[in-house]
Amino acid sequence: MQVLWDKGTATVSEVVEAVSKNTKGAPPAYSTVLTTLRILERKGYVRHTKESRAFVYHPVVHRDKATETAIAHLLHRFFDNSVDRLVLNLMERKTLNAETIRRLRKRIEEKKSS
Repeated sequence: MQVLWDKGTATVSEVVEAVSKNTKGAPPAYSTVLTTLRILERKGYVRHTKESRAFVYHPVVHRDKATETAIAHLLHRFFDNSVDRLVLNLMERKTLNAETIRRLRKRIEEKKSS
């Protein structure tokens, strides 16, 4: 999805190439990417058009909506719908630098005043 959101549209080969540039190790197999795109299409996240001999995929779901849905699922499934538990879990597992802490404090203050 990240590749499609960044590029707007892409063929399976273009997705394979983009993912290969952004990951270490062996590139994903063409068939694996194709299967993933087909699953995403079946679930309504992407669609394809046929251009010449290639299928060109494009996102149907906006990045923000997909993020919102994924976070809601994560909260429900693993954190009993508790934002506190999710945030505390993340903070316990990751080292936060001063800039990140500053941004978090700013966001908390904005939420408190709204």
